[in-house]
Amino acid sequence: MRPDGKPEGLRQSMSWLHTYAGLLLGWLLFAMFLTGTLSYVRDEISAWMKPPVQHSFADAHTADRAVEALRKLAPDAEQWTVELPTVRQPAVEVSWRAKGAPQDRRGRKVVTLDAGTGEVLKVPETRGADFFYRFHFEFYGLSVYTGRILAGIAAFFMLVAIISGVITHKKIFVEFFTFRPRKGQRSWLDAHNALAVLGLPFHFVLTFTGLLLLMFMLLPWGLDAAYDGQRMQFYQERRVLLEPKLERPADAPPPAAGVLALDEILRDAGRQWDGRGVDSFLVRHPGQADSTVELRPASSDRMTDYPARRLYYAADGTRLDAPPEPPTAWSTDVYRTMINVHIGRFAGPALRWMFFLSGIAGTLMVATGLILWVVKRLPERRKAGATPFSHRLVEVLNVGAIGGLSVAIAGYFWLNHLLPADLPDRALWEIRGFFCLWLLGALHPLLRTHRQAWVEQLSVAAVLLFLLPALNALTGGLPLWRSLALGQWSVAGFELSAMAVAVLLAFAVRKVRAGAVAGAPRKTAAAKRARVADAGEIGVQQ
Repeated sequence: MRPDGKPEGLRQSMSWLHTYAGLLLGWLLFAMFLTGTLSYVRDEISAWMKPPVQHSFADAHTADRAVEALRKLAPDAEQWTVELPTVRQPAVEVSWRAKGAPQDRRGRKVVTLDAGTGEVLKVPETRGADFFYRFHFEFYGLSVYTGRILAGIAAFFMLVAIISGVITHKKIFVEFFTFRPRKGQRSWLDAHNALAVLGLPFHFVLTFTGLLLLMFMLLPWGLDAAYDGQRMQFYQERRVLLEPKLERPADAPPPAAGVLALDEILRDAGRQWDGRGVDSFLVRHPGQADSTVELRPASSDRMTDYPARRLYYAADGTRLDAPPEPPTAWSTDVYRTMINVHIGRFAGPALRWMFFLSGIAGTLMVATGLILWVVKRLPERRKAGATPFSHRLVEVLNVGAIGGLSVAIAGYFWLNHLLPADLPDRALWEIRGFFCLWLLGALHPLLRTHRQAWVEQLSVAAVLLFLLPALNALTGGLPLWRSLALGQWSVAGFELSAMAVAVLLAFAVRKVRAGAVAGAPRKTAAAKRARVADAGEIGVQQ
């Protein structure tokens, strides 16, 4: 109901829903959006966070070198796995499972090889960008189930905020082409609307597909009814159903132990996939007569082409006949397609960077929405000459969530290059450092005025990000000019992107200092009002 007692219309009723659906979990959504956006380029980030990897360059004999290295490293292993270099990941990653080893991650040994020499690279222990990927939908320090449930709730709030925002702003598409700078609240609303409309299809689809990925956790009652509460049975049956039963052609000669016709296998696979290339291959029972090779193709540019059809060979190059994949319901195919859309498996380099830029726009949309909540309430604060506790709380949380997380991510990259390579639990210390920096970012605005906190945190993040190329060059990585000259685009792309974000943050700092963001206090007669304005004013018209 409105203050005059009259019933609200649909748009008015959606306004408060949009405001508080975005505010209550807005800080969590900002972290999810930002870390999810980084996940689109996690291979590039991980390559940068492993300086020895940056000097690896593949050639036509890379796969053979990887197999030779495995013969030395794990001659008695049950299986070998080789992940070949790509544009996004320049080195070779090999892994194996020893006989009798556990079937989970603990039983898997992983080593990184130089693609040009086959030598083992001494890569410092790090989680790389996989930390951001997991944080995006599981957070950290929580159980997997609890983290994903919380991510699902946040995604639901985001979906409500998107739909209610479209209903609330009846001129949203017209206002997309309108930006009025230096107009305080109006400028922030224009920026929020423009960012929302610019990526509206992306924001809606990514939020909806994110909920679909978590639907078995959020809506488990169908599985519970079908499997009497034994949910893991469903996943086990599905895994067994998709496990192929291989058959050797009847007219093929008997296999010989110790033979691995890898070149012939890779050439034939390339023909079968129309030159699409091989992403990775797995050798079961290497060196034995019953050895088989499973090949996975490089990512397709079609969102409906996953899981891709794999090829199977005997070690001597004879192609093995695998029965056709079991027919699946159309709902399963739709579900797989939605996974591809959300994760971006089908995206090539150009489209992947478009996803990244759209994610940045979504992150800024959430940030401007959080700041706008404070801006809209400044007039009443100036009128009262005091800042309510709730307003101050939102201010502090805004700086801690937006500025603090930006500093923590930049600091995570610096810790990765500065921590000793032989430090025990090195990857864990990187993560601990990340959260320590974020905690400092959350406490810092309690000790400074609102404007000072924004200026200082954004400045620190900008400097740390802009100097990443220099840090990498001084700590064993490829200098930026060399990565550009040698075509190591995964490294160069990350560093150029970090510098671009640093320039964007520096622009924000300039606006804060000028008063367009954090606002210089107005010259009023009341000193108390000036103190209130300086403590929290954002978006004051100059």
